[in-house]
Amino acid sequence: MPLADAAAARNSNVVAAPMSELLRPQIMGILNVTPDSFSDGGKYIDITEAISQVEKMLEEGADLIDVGGESTRPGSQPVAAEVQIKRVIPVIKAIRDLNSAFPISIDTRSSQVAAEAIQAGANIINDVSAGLDDAEMLAVAASCETPIVLMHMQGDPQTMQDNPYYEDAIAEIKLALQKRIEAAIKAGVKTGNIILDPGIGFGKRKQDNLSLLAHLDQFVDLGFPVLLGASRKRFMGNICNVNEPSELVTATAVTTALGVMAGVKIFRVHDIKANRQAADIAWALKQAQ
Repeated sequence: MPLADAAAARNSNVVAAPMSELLRPQIMGILNVTPDSFSDGGKYIDITEAISQVEKMLEEGADLIDVGGESTRPGSQPVAAEVQIKRVIPVIKAIRDLNSAFPISIDTRSSQVAAEAIQAGANIINDVSAGLDDAEMLAVAASCETPIVLMHMQGDPQTMQDNPYYEDAIAEIKLALQKRIEAAIKAGVKTGNIILDPGIGFGKRKQDNLSLLAHLDQFVDLGFPVLLGASRKRFMGNICNVNEPSELVTATAVTTALGVMAGVKIFRVHDIKANRQAADIAWALKQAQ
Protein backbone atom coordinates (compact mmCIF):
# COMPACT_ATOMS: atom_id res chain seq x y z
CA MET A 1 0.00 0.00 0.00
CA PRO A 2 1.44 3.44 -0.91
CA LEU A 3 2.61 5.56 2.02
CA ALA A 4 -0.13 8.18 1.77
CA ASP A 5 -2.82 5.51 1.34
CA ALA A 6 -1.60 3.70 4.45
CA ALA A 7 -1.71 6.93 6.44
CA ALA A 8 -5.24 7.66 5.28
CA ALA A 9 -6.44 4.18 6.09
CA ARG A 10 -4.87 4.45 9.53
CA ASN A 11 -6.94 7.45 10.51
CA SER A 12 -9.77 7.99 8.04
CA ASN A 13 -12.10 8.52 11.00
CA VAL A 14 -10.87 12.11 11.24
CA VAL A 15 -13.15 13.07 8.38
CA ALA A 16 -15.49 10.09 8.26
CA ALA A 17 -16.89 10.57 11.78
CA PRO A 18 -17.88 13.62 13.83
CA MET A 19 -14.92 15.21 15.59
CA SER A 20 -16.57 14.44 18.92
CA GLU A 21 -16.20 10.72 18.19
CA LEU A 22 -12.42 10.70 17.80
CA LEU A 23 -10.84 7.92 19.81
CA ARG A 24 -7.05 7.83 20.00
CA PRO A 25 -5.06 11.09 19.99
CA GLN A 26 -4.50 12.66 16.59
CA ILE A 27 -1.16 14.17 15.55
CA MET A 28 -1.59 17.21 13.30
CA GLY A 29 1.55 18.01 11.32
CA ILE A 30 2.34 21.69 10.82
CA LEU A 31 3.14 22.79 7.26
CA ASN A 32 3.76 26.52 7.08
CA VAL A 33 4.21 27.67 3.49
CA THR A 34 5.25 31.11 4.69
CA PRO A 35 8.50 33.10 4.69
CA ASP A 36 8.19 34.26 8.31
CA SER A 37 6.69 31.66 10.65
CA PHE A 38 8.47 31.64 14.01
CA SER A 39 10.08 28.20 13.75
CA ASP A 40 10.05 26.98 10.14
CA GLY A 41 9.45 30.11 8.09
CA GLY A 42 10.83 29.87 4.56
CA LYS A 43 11.59 26.14 4.67
CA TYR A 44 8.59 24.93 2.67
CA ILE A 45 7.79 27.73 0.23
CA ASP A 46 8.93 25.55 -2.66
CA ILE A 47 6.19 23.03 -3.41
CA THR A 48 8.71 20.20 -3.87
CA GLU A 49 10.08 20.83 -0.39
CA ALA A 50 6.56 21.13 1.01
CA ILE A 51 5.43 17.79 -0.39
CA SER A 52 8.66 16.12 0.72
CA GLN A 53 7.91 17.34 4.24
CA VAL A 54 4.34 16.03 3.99
CA GLU A 55 5.60 12.61 2.97
CA LYS A 56 8.04 12.63 5.89
CA MET A 57 5.29 13.59 8.34
CA LEU A 58 3.00 10.84 7.05
CA GLU A 59 5.79 8.28 7.34
CA GLU A 60 6.42 9.34 10.94
CA GLY A 61 2.78 8.92 11.93
CA ALA A 62 0.90 12.16 11.26
CA ASP A 63 -2.88 11.79 11.22
CA LEU A 64 -3.62 15.06 9.40
CA ILE A 65 -1.73 18.01 7.95
CA ASP A 66 -2.36 21.67 8.81
CA VAL A 67 -1.43 23.95 5.89
CA GLY A 68 -0.98 27.66 6.58
CA GLY A 69 -0.11 30.60 4.34
CA GLU A 70 -0.04 33.35 6.97
CA SER A 71 2.24 33.55 9.98
CA THR A 72 0.45 34.42 13.22
CA ARG A 73 3.61 34.60 15.35
CA PRO A 74 3.79 37.54 17.79
CA GLY A 75 4.31 40.78 15.86
CA SER A 76 3.40 39.32 12.47
CA GLN A 77 1.57 41.38 9.85
CA PRO A 78 -1.68 40.29 8.16
CA VAL A 79 -1.34 38.58 4.78
CA ALA A 80 -3.87 39.28 2.03
CA ALA A 81 -6.23 36.46 1.14
CA GLU A 82 -4.97 36.44 -2.44
CA VAL A 83 -1.40 35.86 -1.26
CA GLN A 84 -2.46 33.10 1.10
CA ILE A 85 -4.40 31.40 -1.66
CA LYS A 86 -1.38 31.42 -3.98
CA ARG A 87 0.67 29.82 -1.22
CA VAL A 88 -1.68 27.13 0.06
CA ILE A 89 -3.87 25.96 -2.83
CA PRO A 90 -1.10 24.32 -4.92
CA VAL A 91 0.11 22.48 -1.81
CA ILE A 92 -3.37 21.25 -0.88
CA LYS A 93 -3.92 20.03 -4.44
CA ALA A 94 -0.53 18.30 -4.41
CA ILE A 95 -1.39 16.52 -1.15
CA ARG A 96 -4.67 15.47 -2.73
CA ASP A 97 -2.67 14.02 -5.62
CA LEU A 98 -0.90 11.82 -3.06
CA ASN A 99 -4.17 10.67 -1.55
CA SER A 100 -7.80 11.58 -2.11
CA ALA A 101 -8.96 11.15 1.50
CA PHE A 102 -6.14 12.06 3.89
CA PRO A 103 -7.36 14.86 6.21
CA ILE A 104 -6.07 18.36 5.49
CA SER A 105 -6.64 21.41 7.69
CA ILE A 106 -6.41 24.97 6.41
CA ASP A 107 -4.88 27.38 8.93
CA THR A 108 -6.40 30.78 8.13
CA ARG A 109 -8.42 33.66 9.51
CA SER A 110 -9.90 34.42 6.07
CA SER A 111 -13.22 32.96 4.96
CA GLN A 112 -12.15 33.43 1.34
CA VAL A 113 -9.03 31.36 1.88
CA ALA A 114 -11.00 28.76 3.81
CA ALA A 115 -13.60 28.42 1.05
CA GLU A 116 -10.94 28.11 -1.67
CA ALA A 117 -9.02 25.57 0.38
CA ILE A 118 -12.12 23.45 0.98
CA GLN A 119 -12.87 23.50 -2.74
CA ALA A 120 -9.29 22.35 -3.37
CA GLY A 121 -9.64 19.46 -0.93
CA ALA A 122 -9.19 20.68 2.66
CA ASN A 123 -11.43 19.06 5.27
CA ILE A 124 -10.99 21.22 8.39
CA ILE A 125 -10.74 24.96 9.12
CA ASN A 126 -8.25 26.05 11.79
CA ASP A 127 -9.00 29.68 12.70
CA VAL A 128 -6.86 31.28 15.41
CA SER A 129 -9.43 34.08 15.72
CA ALA A 130 -12.38 31.68 16.19
CA GLY A 131 -14.30 33.54 13.50
CA LEU A 132 -13.83 36.99 15.03
CA ASP A 133 -11.52 38.37 12.31
CA ASP A 134 -13.85 37.48 9.43
CA ALA A 135 -17.61 37.62 9.94
CA GLU A 136 -18.18 35.09 7.15
CA MET A 137 -15.91 32.35 8.53
CA LEU A 138 -18.53 30.57 10.64
CA ALA A 139 -21.00 30.71 7.75
CA VAL A 140 -18.45 29.05 5.47
CA ALA A 141 -17.85 26.29 8.01
CA ALA A 142 -21.60 25.80 8.37
CA SER A 143 -22.43 25.78 4.67
CA CYS A 144 -19.58 23.39 3.85
CA GLU A 145 -20.34 21.25 6.91
CA THR A 146 -16.65 21.47 7.76
CA PRO A 147 -15.14 20.96 11.22
CA ILE A 148 -13.68 24.19 12.57
CA VAL A 149 -11.11 24.84 15.27
CA LEU A 150 -12.14 27.77 17.47
CA MET A 151 -9.01 29.11 19.16
CA HIS A 152 -8.75 31.68 21.92
CA MET A 153 -6.52 34.68 21.28
CA GLN A 154 -6.34 37.87 23.32
CA GLY A 155 -5.83 40.71 20.85
CA ASP A 156 -4.31 40.04 17.42
CA PRO A 157 -0.95 38.63 16.27
CA GLN A 158 0.54 42.09 15.83
CA THR A 159 -0.01 43.15 19.45
CA MET A 160 -1.08 40.06 21.41
CA GLN A 161 2.18 39.71 23.35
CA ASP A 162 2.63 43.42 24.12
CA ASN A 163 0.94 43.28 27.50
CA PRO A 164 -1.47 40.34 27.90
CA TYR A 165 -3.30 40.19 31.22
CA TYR A 166 -5.90 38.03 32.95
CA GLU A 167 -7.41 38.09 36.40
CA ASP A 168 -8.28 34.39 36.04
CA ALA A 169 -6.93 32.97 32.79
CA ILE A 170 -8.78 29.66 32.92
CA ALA A 171 -12.19 31.16 33.70
CA GLU A 172 -11.83 34.01 31.21
CA ILE A 173 -10.63 31.82 28.36
CA LYS A 174 -13.35 29.24 28.98
CA LEU A 175 -15.98 31.99 28.92
CA ALA A 176 -14.57 33.42 25.69
CA LEU A 177 -14.62 29.99 24.04
CA GLN A 178 -18.17 29.34 25.22
CA LYS A 179 -19.23 32.57 23.50
CA ARG A 180 -17.57 31.44 20.26
CA ILE A 181 -19.27 28.05 20.55
CA GLU A 182 -22.61 29.83 20.81
CA ALA A 183 -21.78 32.01 17.80
CA ALA A 184 -20.75 28.98 15.74
CA ILE A 185 -23.93 27.06 16.57
CA LYS A 186 -26.04 30.14 15.81
CA ALA A 187 -24.31 30.35 12.41
CA GLY A 188 -25.30 26.76 11.69
CA VAL A 189 -22.12 24.86 12.58
CA LYS A 190 -22.99 21.40 13.85
CA THR A 191 -21.90 20.73 17.42
CA GLY A 192 -20.04 17.64 16.23
CA ASN A 193 -17.91 19.86 13.99
CA ILE A 194 -16.62 22.16 16.74
CA ILE A 195 -13.08 21.82 18.08
CA LEU A 196 -11.63 24.04 20.83
CA ASP A 197 -8.10 25.35 21.25
CA PRO A 198 -7.15 27.35 24.39
CA GLY A 199 -4.52 29.19 22.35
CA ILE A 200 -1.17 28.52 24.03
CA GLY A 201 1.10 31.51 23.35
CA PHE A 202 -1.57 33.69 21.76
CA GLY A 203 -1.93 36.69 24.04
CA LYS A 204 -0.68 34.74 27.06
CA ARG A 205 2.02 35.24 29.68
CA LYS A 206 4.25 32.35 30.74
CA GLN A 207 2.15 31.79 33.85
CA ASP A 208 -1.02 31.76 31.72
CA ASN A 209 0.42 29.11 29.39
CA LEU A 210 1.47 26.98 32.34
CA SER A 211 -1.94 27.35 33.94
CA LEU A 212 -3.62 26.28 30.70
CA LEU A 213 -1.42 23.20 30.44
CA ALA A 214 -2.09 22.33 34.07
CA HIS A 215 -5.87 22.61 33.63
CA LEU A 216 -6.50 21.24 30.13
CA ASP A 217 -9.14 18.95 31.61
CA GLN A 218 -11.33 21.99 32.26
CA PHE A 219 -11.46 22.68 28.52
CA VAL A 220 -12.08 19.01 27.76
CA ASP A 221 -15.01 19.20 30.19
CA LEU A 222 -16.71 21.73 27.91
CA GLY A 223 -17.73 18.70 25.85
CA PHE A 224 -15.90 19.31 22.57
CA PRO A 225 -12.65 17.87 21.18
CA VAL A 226 -9.69 19.97 22.29
CA LEU A 227 -6.66 20.79 20.15
CA LEU A 228 -3.35 21.65 21.81
CA GLY A 229 -0.82 23.82 19.98
CA ALA A 230 2.19 24.07 22.29
CA SER A 231 4.80 22.99 19.76
CA ARG A 232 8.18 24.75 20.21
CA LYS A 233 6.54 27.71 21.94
CA ARG A 234 8.80 30.41 23.39
CA PHE A 235 7.66 30.09 27.01
CA MET A 236 9.10 26.57 27.10
CA GLY A 237 12.40 27.90 25.82
CA ASN A 238 12.45 30.36 28.70
CA ILE A 239 11.91 27.52 31.16
CA CYS A 240 14.49 25.24 29.53
CA ASN A 241 17.01 28.03 28.82
CA VAL A 242 16.81 27.30 25.08
CA ASN A 243 16.79 29.98 22.38
CA GLU A 244 16.35 27.82 19.27
CA PRO A 245 12.75 26.60 18.82
CA SER A 246 13.90 23.41 17.05
CA GLU A 247 15.60 22.35 20.29
CA LEU A 248 12.25 22.10 22.08
CA VAL A 249 11.21 18.72 20.66
CA THR A 250 11.37 16.94 24.01
CA ALA A 251 9.63 19.78 25.82
CA THR A 252 6.81 19.67 23.29
CA ALA A 253 6.48 15.90 23.62
CA VAL A 254 6.03 16.34 27.38
CA THR A 255 3.09 18.67 26.78
CA THR A 256 1.62 16.13 24.34
CA ALA A 257 1.80 13.35 26.93
CA LEU A 258 0.22 15.59 29.55
CA GLY A 259 -2.48 16.58 27.09
CA VAL A 260 -3.38 12.98 26.29
CA MET A 261 -3.78 12.22 29.98
CA ALA A 262 -6.07 15.26 30.31
CA GLY A 263 -8.26 14.13 27.41
CA VAL A 264 -6.96 16.34 24.58
CA LYS A 265 -7.67 14.78 21.17
CA ILE A 266 -5.54 16.68 18.62
CA PHE A 267 -1.93 17.87 18.89
CA ARG A 268 -0.62 20.41 16.39
CA VAL A 269 3.14 19.85 16.23
CA HIS A 270 6.23 20.37 14.11
CA ASP A 271 8.02 17.16 15.14
CA ILE A 272 5.86 14.16 14.33
CA LYS A 273 7.91 11.18 15.44
CA ALA A 274 8.58 12.33 19.01
CA ASN A 275 5.03 13.48 19.57
CA ARG A 276 3.53 10.35 17.99
CA GLN A 277 5.52 8.27 20.46
CA ALA A 278 4.59 10.49 23.40
CA ALA A 279 0.92 10.37 22.47
CA ASP A 280 0.90 6.61 21.95
CA ILE A 281 2.59 5.84 25.29
CA ALA A 282 0.34 8.27 27.17
CA TRP A 283 -2.73 6.82 25.43
CA ALA A 284 -1.72 3.28 26.44
CA LEU A 285 -1.29 4.44 30.03
CA LYS A 286 -4.63 6.23 29.97
CA GLN A 287 -6.34 3.11 28.67
CA ALA A 288 -4.76 1.09 31.48
CA GLN A 289 -6.18 3.36 34.22
